[in-house]
Amino acid sequence: MKKYGKGTKVCRACGSHNGVIRKYGLFYCRKCWREEAKKVGFKKY
Repeated sequence: MKKYGKGTKVCRACGSHNGVIRKYGLFYCRKCWREEAKKVGFKKY
């Protein structure tokens, strides 16, 4: 199992390794974040 690098961070929705947002422990890729943000409790201003 990898301990560092891009392969360790995966999107919790789709399993992608591309553009994963780790801030606040989110672990969503940018694509899934657009769909899941409101469900998680973030508001768009």
